Amino acid sequence: MSTTLGAFLAGGIAACGAVTATHPFETVKIRMQLQGELQDKGHQPHKYRGPLQGVSVIVRNEGVKGIYRGIGSAYIYQILLNGCRLGFYEPMRGTLTKLVFDDSKVQSLGVNMICGAGSGIIGAAMGSPFFLVKTRLQSFSPFLPVGTQHNYKNAWNGFTSIYKAEGGRGLYRGVGAAMIRTGFGSSVQLPTYFFAKRRLVRQFGMEEGPALHLASSTVSGFVVCCVMHPPDTIMSRLYNQNGNLYKGVFDCLLKTIRTEGLFAIYKGFVPHLARILPHTILTLSLAEQTNKLVRVLETRILSPVALESP
Repeated sequence: MSTTLGAFLAGGIAACGAVTATHPFETVKIRMQLQGELQDKGHQPHKYRGPLQGVSVIVRNEGVKGIYRGIGSAYIYQILLNGCRLGFYEPMRGTLTKLVFDDSKVQSLGVNMICGAGSGIIGAAMGSPFFLVKTRLQSFSPFLPVGTQHNYKNAWNGFTSIYKAEGGRGLYRGVGAAMIRTGFGSSVQLPTYFFAKRRLVRQFGMEEGPALHLASSTVSGFVVCCVMHPPDTIMSRLYNQNGNLYKGVFDCLLKTIRTEGLFAIYKGFVPHLARILPHTILTLSLAEQTNKLVRVLETRILSPVALESP
């Protein structure tokens, strides 16, 4: 096992590789979540209808640059989120398992879920301002606008504009929803990944390697999307507003369901699934490989004493 710092770096690097491939679907997902915001079902526009149609419409009207809006903020967010999620999960799990069972090697679903949620919440809190700016950059369109429009020149302009208008509090708008969303997703991502991995090895005789990582990641990604999407929709709306539409998480949830119906919280589910499946597969599969690389580098650079020290 690599050090916490090594796992943090491995998780961050793996996530950046994944987000490069899946960012276009994230842009479509956000725009679908925002279209028809607080409008009756009969009066809602359908500018973006699905992942492929959405990508096609955006590229046709805004070019490749349009589909990759906010990619810089996405990289920083992913480094912080998945660095924390993959870097802190195992140390937290080992420590808590040791306290509860007096043996850090015991596998407990409850402990795994708590530690998955905890590590994800830490990452979400650290990365929330970057996700906020990313969301606003992605939602902006001079051709087919949805939701509140924020015409930032770039990520830095977004940060400075928000800070000047709302202060530090503005940069952390929606952080509660972000922590709930990521807590839900993280509580099931790694536990379901390792659970699926163990089951596939025991019941199907699969051996350690890319095929096992791919299958386990697919199971994990689907479960994560189902659990995480409703709070993800609420988070997107809280991030994109100027503070005049919703007072908080539950106010946003109630207004959305009351005005648009229960299924409104699942707007953009298909592009979210199209994003999160390959993203989870790439992140967890790349994390396995980058962790191996980091361990090799650590054994060459660090002394054995440093690696074994708590």
